[in-house]
Parts: sequence; structure tokens; C-alpha cells
Amino acid sequence: MPHGASPRGEGTTALERVLGIDEAGRGSLVGPLVVGAFCIASDRLDDLVELGAKDSKLLTPAAREKVYDGLAQLGTLAHVALAPRVVDLSVARGKLNALEVETFARLIRQLGPDVAYVDACDTNQWRFGLRVGRLAGAGVRVIARHHADRDYPIVGAASIVAKVRRDRALARLRQSLGADLGSGYPSDPKTVEFVRAALASRATTPSWVRGSWTTMQRVKPPRPARTLDSFAP
Repeated sequence: MPHGASPRGEGTTALERVLGIDEAGRGSLVGPLVVGAFCIASDRLDDLVELGAKDSKLLTPAAREKVYDGLAQLGTLAHVALAPRVVDLSVARGKLNALEVETFARLIRQLGPDVAYVDACDTNQWRFGLRVGRLAGAGVRVIARHHADRDYPIVGAASIVAKVRRDRALARLRQSLGADLGSGYPSDPKTVEFVRAALASRATTPSWVRGSWTTMQRVKPPRPARTLDSFAP
């Protein structure tokens, strides 16, 4: 962690309620975008380090589950799962960042912290923090940073909440479909092949597929060419 990259280093005082927020699945091809949150009393922040809370990408699935269980003993966990179609609608309107701003603010209002550390989803971290703060309401300081999941254990904890809840959602989807769909990300060949096969066998896009990414244009099977006969009455 960089020197000074602690919630206490940015104005947090004893006995405040500190919240971290992060997301998982923003760039996925399959499954929900999950926003995770974790809230704890500031005098227990050091317990997060001892527990091993950090950027979820640095932990194995088993380690994430273990830390997730430990978090429930330290503070309050919450999450919001945004279905693919909800994400697609926001992307179509050019408002994916706005969707995340609204969801982050919703979790802040739900958990009522004194200070919230959030992983900035905008290229301008200051702008993102201001937008979240406006919707979060008075009485809470919002601090948005790029790579906050890496630099702040409280946001690392939130990233674990988001990732575990998304992993569980994908596990349920695998069980319901009776197939291994891979990680759900477009970088995974298994996921791409699974989605390609699903699209080829269905008339409509399944509700569990994110249709708004460029990857979908590569995955979709080509539409059959229409002949003059197809236009006949």
C-alpha cells in the first residue's frame, strides 16, 4: 500500500463508520455486474489487514470465500446485482458510469457511513466522487480513487464482496444451464464459444448475456443472406 494510503490518512477519526465500494463484472459477457460494499467502524480497520482483505484479483476463489466469511464477523456487507439487460440499456444511452454512480450512492444511503471510499469508474476520479457524493446525500464524505481496491483495504474488502457475489451468481447460472460457461469474460475462449453456441440455437439473446459489448458483434452467428424470394408476398 502506498505511504499514507489509509482511510485514517485522509481525515477519518476514531469511531467513524467507514465504507468501501467496488464492482465486479463491468466488462463481462455473461452474468451480472455486481457492486459490493463493506462498512466497518474505523477502530477495526486494522483487522481488515489481519484478515487478508485486499484487491480480490490478488486472491484465489477459495481465499476470497474465506475472507468473505471473515468480513461478516467484522462489519456489514451489502451488494447490488445489475442484470445484463439493465447494463445494456445504460450502455445504449451512454450512461454506464451514471448507472454505477447511482448504484454506489444507493449503497451509501443504505449503509449510512461517515466516509465512503469508492473505486472510481470514471477516467476523472474527482468528477466521479462528486457525482456519487451529490446522490449520496449530506453527512457523508465520498473519496473516489483509481485502483482504490489495491490501495485501501476497506475497498479491497468491497471488491471481495462484489467478486464473491458475482462468482456465486455464475455458479447458479452454470447449475441451471447444466454447462460450464467459463469465467463469463470475453477474454475467456470457453465463455466466447459457449455464448456463440447459445446464440446459434436461440431466436433471441438469452437474458444472462450482455449484448452491448463489441465482443457480441464477433460472437453473434452471421445472419443468413436474404434472397429476392424472401421478399415475395
